[in-house]
Amino acid sequence: MRAAVFHGPGDVRVEEVPKPELTAPTDALVRVTHTAICGSDLWFYHGDSDREAGSRVGHEPMGIVEAVGDDVRRVEPGDRVFAPFVISCGECEFCRTGLHTSCVNGDSWNGDNGGAQGEYVRAPHADGTLVRVPDRYAEDEDALESLLPLTDVMGTGHHAAVSAGVEPGSTCVVVGDGAVGLCGVLAARRLGARRIVAVGHHEDRLDLADEFGATDTVLGGGETDEVEAVREVTGGGADHVLECVGAASSMETAVGVCRPGGTVGYVGVPHGVDAAGLDLFDFFVDNITLRGGVAPVRAYAEELMDDVLGGTLDPAPIFTKTVDLDGVPEGYQAMSDREALKVLVKP
Repeated sequence: MRAAVFHGPGDVRVEEVPKPELTAPTDALVRVTHTAICGSDLWFYHGDSDREAGSRVGHEPMGIVEAVGDDVRRVEPGDRVFAPFVISCGECEFCRTGLHTSCVNGDSWNGDNGGAQGEYVRAPHADGTLVRVPDRYAEDEDALESLLPLTDVMGTGHHAAVSAGVEPGSTCVVVGDGAVGLCGVLAARRLGARRIVAVGHHEDRLDLADEFGATDTVLGGGETDEVEAVREVTGGGADHVLECVGAASSMETAVGVCRPGGTVGYVGVPHGVDAAGLDLFDFFVDNITLRGGVAPVRAYAEELMDDVLGGTLDPAPIFTKTVDLDGVPEGYQAMSDREALKVLVKP
């Protein structure tokens, strides 16, 4: 089969690789029809995180089940499915409590599982990992493109909102205008926030945040003091803050706009945020709670799918560029150059 392969910073190629095969009775083989390039993929693309040259990439698969092992019960060949960015068994102590990203049997989509930016993936623990799309929507392209963000960014934005304690009538601040931050705006609106302040550095993305339900936007960069601007808009900050970037600067902004006694829900993959890079004193003196981490999007998949298919939630506008499999290298470059917010891939 053909799949995207990482060869070094700035170098992703589509190549012929071995097609994954069923190796356990709990496996399923899925032909990928939709996938995406994630903002987190840019970390290795830019050389900011380590990744083995020659490794397959991608972690947001949607497709058609082609074969299943003898022990698979919840899906069968012909089913339309999507899957979270982390494989989970659905049965261990952590999966049972909704923390699928800590599954003791967890796995990634890379390596022998195929890489989700490719033509096929093997889904170990298919019953615990794959989410079946109802048959009536299985060929509805609009519905499928709206469901695809549930593999990662929509569930991650939702986790930020849940971790921050967003509730009906609350005021919250979303730090970051990438796909996760924009989905955080959607999630905050879905949870009933009365006021949602979106903070970012790209005017066009903040325009989309406005469409998604932000009541106020703050364009940072240049001479703008983001913290001061948010405090002015909110009358002193917010009790619920979503940190959706992962940089030390964004975490500083998040704690700076959080009111004493409030909560920062963080889901941005940490880069530059370590013992030396994050000052916990501000959290300490104002009794600010820090909650979150890698999002267990499998735990949220069904409830978010219900809203997508019910027409009350639509994250599809985050896809601003669509490519086929051959266009994946172009898609990486477009996201790197900030010419695309998030790239949809249709192998």
